[in-house]
Amino acid sequence: MIRIGIIGCGGIATGRHIPTFKQFETVKITHVFDINVEVAKSVSKQFDIPYVSESAEALIDAVDAVVITTPNKFHAPLSVLALEKNKHVFCEKPMAKTSEECQQMIEAEKNSKGILHIGYHYRFMKEAMACKSLIESGKIGKPLVIRVQSMRRRKVPGWGVFTNKDLQGGGALIDYGCHLLDLATWLSGSLKPIEVSASTYNVLSKQQAPVNEWGAFDPESFEVDDHVSAFIRFENNISMLFETSWAANVESDCEHISISGDLGGIDVFKMRYNEASNGMMSTTQIDYVQTDKTFEYLQAENFIGAIQGVSHLKVQPQEAKYVSQMIEAIYESARTNQAIKIGE
Repeated sequence: MIRIGIIGCGGIATGRHIPTFKQFETVKITHVFDINVEVAKSVSKQFDIPYVSESAEALIDAVDAVVITTPNKFHAPLSVLALEKNKHVFCEKPMAKTSEECQQMIEAEKNSKGILHIGYHYRFMKEAMACKSLIESGKIGKPLVIRVQSMRRRKVPGWGVFTNKDLQGGGALIDYGCHLLDLATWLSGSLKPIEVSASTYNVLSKQQAPVNEWGAFDPESFEVDDHVSAFIRFENNISMLFETSWAANVESDCEHISISGDLGGIDVFKMRYNEASNGMMSTTQIDYVQTDKTFEYLQAENFIGAIQGVSHLKVQPQEAKYVSQMIEAIYESARTNQAIKIGE
């Protein structure tokens, strides 16, 4: 029986991870910790979790694996602490606030008996699995150009600490856009980024009395990005056109990834394959993907299987670091109004 502890008892823990891990007979959630002890006690009672720990370190000492769902600022220090104690770590996305912190986590895992998973759950969605299978079979050939949009219409999160730059490191990009950055680069072959040119905005969210579907926030103190656009270059002359927003003036929310290769192209969320051959152009619609499991379940199953030594982690720490390097470079490019080269 794998004993799991939850560090951070906010909505992502109570709405996703706790209910999901409780479906598995091979694990038991035994401990919870939150900086707000009353919240931790409430979650313990709600989900019948035996123990409320006095500190994150005390929880780590008492379990075999931890699920870290804290603000981004604490991802790296808590992950490193757990790995140094040879515990397994499931850390929510993004991996950390900076690529330097990501590297600290990677080094900690190398010297640990524990494993490190980063919660980029879009990889476990049926659309992603279908398109990954087609791409790996050679259907699109060599990827050339990737187009990514992760857009929300007037949906700045008005709860939690999502707009706190110190705790989160950024806004729409580091919270939401990171998911599709990760998915697009993974689908295309775990690409290594080399250069970024970008712009960031928060004009809409600083307007007085902003219209917002996801609760109220203070435009006077709004200090993170609500809209980002970027051009990203990767090794092997692959490029990406990227855009993400919490608050765009668009007709509707949109999640879009298309990958054009030298033999064909994929529209991920529409699950369409495009090709031209034998004097014809054709589009194939993927109508059904055989899976009766949710992406939440598949992600937890992958983590548990990796602990047991029967599965390979679908999200590798170095891949998650690439995402953080792109995020870091996007913010720096916007700040300096210059293209930013990405090193190791």
